[in-house]
Amino acid sequence: MAAAQSKICQRDSASTYQITHNTQLGYSVLEAAEASAALSVIERHPEVDILLTDVGLPGINGRQLADEASRRHAGIKVLFISGYAKDAIVHNGVLDAGVELLSKPFTMNSLAQKIACVLQHAD
Repeated sequence: MAAAQSKICQRDSASTYQITHNTQLGYSVLEAAEASAALSVIERHPEVDILLTDVGLPGINGRQLADEASRRHAGIKVLFISGYAKDAIVHNGVLDAGVELLSKPFTMNSLAQKIACVLQHAD
């Protein structure tokens, strides 16, 4: 995992925020408290490699945020984090094509592995 890679975290809960900020994963974390702030950070920081977002967010949902982030920053990777899968990314019990999901609760190790997997996945 390259330390130069960044991720942006759309905070969905105190526990997710804490684990992403207090781990030694080697990433620079840029926090955004809401979807509009996440989009603003993505525009200001073209070096962002991955967006972490909860599926169920107030206002626009995580899928809508991911779609808009991808429109503004071609090539950005997205990792959804959720305690349950909502219809925004799961249909008939199957994840939408190209969707990466990490279910809560998760460990630091599973988070690190999933981020590495998503970043290594070719477009």
